[in-house]
Amino acid sequence: MTHRITVASLLFGLAAIALACDDDETVGPVPPPPPEDTTIVAYTYQVVNEYPHDPEAFTQGLIWDDSVLVEGTGYRNGESSLRRVDLETGVVLLKRIPPDKGPLPVFGEGVTRVGDRIVQLTWTEQIAWVYDAASFDSIGMYAYSTEGWGLTHDGTRFIMSDGTSTLYFRHLQTFAEVGRVTVHDDDGPVINLNELEYIDGSVYANLFELTPRIVIINPATGRLRGRVDLSGILFNPPDVLNGIAWDAAGERLFVTGKLWPRLFEIRLVTITLP
Repeated sequence: MTHRITVASLLFGLAAIALACDDDETVGPVPPPPPEDTTIVAYTYQVVNEYPHDPEAFTQGLIWDDSVLVEGTGYRNGESSLRRVDLETGVVLLKRIPPDKGPLPVFGEGVTRVGDRIVQLTWTEQIAWVYDAASFDSIGMYAYSTEGWGLTHDGTRFIMSDGTSTLYFRHLQTFAEVGRVTVHDDDGPVINLNELEYIDGSVYANLFELTPRIVIINPATGRLRGRVDLSGILFNPPDVLNGIAWDAAGERLFVTGKLWPRLFEIRLVTITLP
């Protein structure tokens, strides 16, 4: 399906956000989860810092790993990759090309770190590559029966998306499915769930669409807790928003996109509706 974004509609959206921000309340890098799922909170953002990002990186997964970024990229110019990246300079410190499976290179997707392992999904190959977190040496793989899009974990289980409205929960050692939940709002299922990040009891998810939005999900129920509108940030469809990383120690939230030349540290701001 072809999507078109008109200049008029984009300007209207930016103007609406600008007006709303007059009464907005900055809530910090990320909001605490509400005690109960009632109102779905609307957020805009403030840019705290900007950093260089490889404009050839087709970003599919992003995490903060101690003092650097770890980024998974999809197939572009003949290769997917797993990268360790310096935040301040954007320099790639270490790069690994995923092992091939079949006649074509694999399409890398979401990444996460568990202990001394980094796990990287593949889009349609139905395998997740397991790497040594220090060396990026390939040390194993997991199998699954869906597509692979986003991946994170909550300390007790992997949380995975496949582009639908479903979040899958998987065992941290075997990758076997141990549960699932349908992500939804008041109007029904929320589809196109892409890159994921688990932050303080909520799952943050990019939506694969030609609008720059992140949704905040209660992983216990699948209900949305919030929507983040990133209109006005660097965005040039079809180079869509994709990549969320959380520095828990520094309380910093980072976002970027596929083929974006910049990576942003942002702070969420509550939109006060009239």
